[in-house]
Amino acid sequence: MKKGTFALLLHAHLPYVRHPEHGDFLEEDWFYEAIAETYVPLLQVFERLVDDGAPVRLTMSLTPTLCAMMEDPLLQQRAERHLERSVALAESEVHRTRGDEPRNALARFYAGRFRGARDYFAARGRRLVPAFRELQDSGLLEIITCAATHGFLPLMADYPEAIRAQIMVARDYHRQLFGRPPAGIWLPECAYFPGVEKFLREADLKWFVLDAHGLMFGRPQPRFAIYAPCYTPEGPAVFARDRDSSRQVWSQEEGYPGDPAYRDFYRDIGYDLGMDYLRPFLGADGQRKFTGLKYHRITGRTEHKELYHRPWAEAAADAHAADFLANRLKQFESLCADMPVDPVLVSPYDAELFGHWWFEGPEFLNLFLRKAAYDQQVFDLATPSDYLADHEVLQVVQPCASSWGNRGYWEVWLDQSNAWIYPHLHAAARRMIGMARKHSKTRTRWIKETLQQMARELLLAQSSDWAFLMRTGTAKDYASKRSRDHLLRFNRLHDNLSAGHSDEDFLAACRDRDNIFPEIEWRYYV
Repeated sequence: MKKGTFALLLHAHLPYVRHPEHGDFLEEDWFYEAIAETYVPLLQVFERLVDDGAPVRLTMSLTPTLCAMMEDPLLQQRAERHLERSVALAESEVHRTRGDEPRNALARFYAGRFRGARDYFAARGRRLVPAFRELQDSGLLEIITCAATHGFLPLMADYPEAIRAQIMVARDYHRQLFGRPPAGIWLPECAYFPGVEKFLREADLKWFVLDAHGLMFGRPQPRFAIYAPCYTPEGPAVFARDRDSSRQVWSQEEGYPGDPAYRDFYRDIGYDLGMDYLRPFLGADGQRKFTGLKYHRITGRTEHKELYHRPWAEAAADAHAADFLANRLKQFESLCADMPVDPVLVSPYDAELFGHWWFEGPEFLNLFLRKAAYDQQVFDLATPSDYLADHEVLQVVQPCASSWGNRGYWEVWLDQSNAWIYPHLHAAARRMIGMARKHSKTRTRWIKETLQQMARELLLAQSSDWAFLMRTGTAKDYASKRSRDHLLRFNRLHDNLSAGHSDEDFLAACRDRDNIFPEIEWRYYV
């Protein structure tokens, strides 16, 4: 009897943002907010599932840049400070709203929530990577990797050594942190071009995921559409994203997070209350920003927002988890009836959706996973690796170029807003390859350390996040500056090396600021 496989995949990623030269830095808050609102809540959900012995399996990609930030002592200390400030603000709100019972109840809820996140973080020694590794070792999670700095690989196609470095550095760092090599990879932005598989094969990566059209427009066309993986001619298997399950969560029109019972993301006391009151709880720069304390629900498509009512949101999460399960059962029942092989649905999401953007997202996941584990027998919760282990015979298909960006190709990462970066990135890649080949046999310490730092600066400059932020206009100036700064530091290091000049002070300053991947292998560029 055929049985379906539902492969839920959470892509956890943030760009590498670390500024030791500033006591407080606004963009670092992206990381601290994600710890408080996404990573800690997800860890708590997953650990309860393990404690309860729930037969659940799912996949997470933890990108190397995110893991590097989680492992950095400076950012760990600042994350703890952020959580302490959040607790202090919430406790102040409990006092301020004592005459307004509905708001006071929410303030007490937030105070408890932030204290729980702070205490969890402290109990873990401020280190979250080992917590995820424990979930991997328990069998609940399969953790996969991504390119080293989330570089947009199709736009590096003319420089294969640069693609190789993105993938091999990621593989090495993942193995160092999680004690085993990754079996799968989340291609940054789900972006693919024919030929990338040979680099995946070199890294012994067994599978990757594409958006639906990347497989559907392959040659030959896949016999079972997006509901079974295919081997690529180079070997690694390709799975396709299921659009039906994705639409129920992502769609602005019909996605669950837009329900009027849920908490409104944008209405935050950091913008509603007076600065004299807020200032003690903000950073040294005193800028207004999101605090995580939000008293309103989505309500509707107007500026008017009603107060958030927690029991309504919890009921909505339960109803949506049941609806999501019912829709997956309909899908699988139809697929099992029509297909001669076991169908698989791969449903990937940005992890930060759950908790940060969609406050009730972790509760939704918890409820869905439990319902799927205990209330049906039509499909299993498993990972792509699990499916491949049980299904060795697959069709061979050459996928087509694609991404999960707007209109399915490159336009988000290559248009008039960000195209200026690519000639500079390509020139830097050429220089890196040339210097790596020239000094491939070197034993001189300062030369090796300079090449290591050149590799770090190039990898960081290649992050797809900068082009994305330029295109969307969100933090555009910061993204442009990051691209320029990494390229400028790379070029100065290159010129020093070319001239045979050892500038130890400059090298040390670069290494202090951009200290990612301490054991990076620069010879991948040879």
